[in-house]
Amino acid sequence: MTAVAIRPEKLKDQIAAALGAKVRQISVALDEVTVVVAAADYLDAMRTLRDAEGCRFEQLVDLCGVDYSSYGDQVHEGARYCVVSHLLSVSLNQRVRVKVFCPDDDFPVVASVSDLWNSANWYEREAFDLFGIVFDGHNDLRRILTDYGFIGHPFRKDFPLSGHVEMRYDAEQRRVVYEPVSIEPREITPRIIREDKYGGLH
Repeated sequence: MTAVAIRPEKLKDQIAAALGAKVRQISVALDEVTVVVAAADYLDAMRTLRDAEGCRFEQLVDLCGVDYSSYGDQVHEGARYCVVSHLLSVSLNQRVRVKVFCPDDDFPVVASVSDLWNSANWYEREAFDLFGIVFDGHNDLRRILTDYGFIGHPFRKDFPLSGHVEMRYDAEQRRVVYEPVSIEPREITPRIIREDKYGGLH
């Protein structure tokens, strides 16, 4: 029988009590609890969320990177890179979102939680590949989506839309070759129609 989920406000209080001083910020929005912890406390906080009696988050269902260099068409104040995890407690029927900001924008590093949840292994590799976030303690941190010789991290907001190089299979050389990007940059602003009475509107 599935446990009845407690109200988000009560879950927020339980998580705040379990984590204590490790909580930087905790909030409820749209019936979801989000907790922010410091990078130095991240691994201990995640272990507590997995093991504490009122938490018991047995599953890590998602982990991703975020680049806040521009957010909502504004300049973001604070650390640029963030790791966001979603935890699920099957036994208690509750969820929480955990955010941790990397303290160094030039070399973003946070602890790996792959020893706590096996599912973090591939998620952390993906965040490393696409954002360049390093997960300290990960036992196999290498690219997972881009090519072996790929340069840069394509989900960073300063990465060019066209990339740095293009690749193709060369039939004569019988291998993949890398070449400078041959496409011209183009304007991708959508066309806006401003005709009078367009679509029957007055």
